[in-house]
Amino acid sequence: MKFTENANKIFSQAIEDYHVRDNVDAPINNRYDKESVIENRLYLKCWIDTVQWHLEDIIRDPQIDPVEALGIKRRIDVSNQDRTDLVEQIDSYFRQKYCDVKVLPDATINTESPAWAIDRLSILALKIYHMREQTLRTDATEEHKEKCRGKLSVLLEQQKDLSTAIDQLLDDIEAGRKYMKVYRQMKMYNDPSTNPVLYGK
Repeated sequence: MKFTENANKIFSQAIEDYHVRDNVDAPINNRYDKESVIENRLYLKCWIDTVQWHLEDIIRDPQIDPVEALGIKRRIDVSNQDRTDLVEQIDSYFRQKYCDVKVLPDATINTESPAWAIDRLSILALKIYHMREQTLRTDATEEHKEKCRGKLSVLLEQQKDLSTAIDQLLDDIEAGRKYMKVYRQMKMYNDPSTNPVLYGK
């Protein structure tokens, strides 16, 4: 089984599991224990993405109480940091997996690491789920549903293309045709020592 075939299956499962309760405060019930390292991380990554997706919906309510909105914004900030940390954990998994690969003299570097591409694949699974939901609405016009069917078709094609590109990248890394470099995300606004609003107080 190709890596992305398994990843897409896990993402779909995480999204389906979330929507059983469809509640941003529902506790995660990760189907994969920590022994299944990559599966556990992929499930958790998509669960966090799914909760954040719905927080982004909630915060756009024009009638939302400003205090509640600020609380959600702070929660989204924490979620973004958790997402970044998970991406780095997934890249660490690949670095370990391919640590003994002999890199070819003419090997090239990719524009992004495997995990950042996988991050986009997780978000894409969410877009597909929710766009498909729009095509099934009984309270929407046929014109709306037709537009959403067209968008869904594009998203499914994008998922196929991105999956292929990720699998090709992993094949190239395994064969030494490409090499990985991981740059840790340096989010200055989360760091009290680099955010002037925080260190200025």
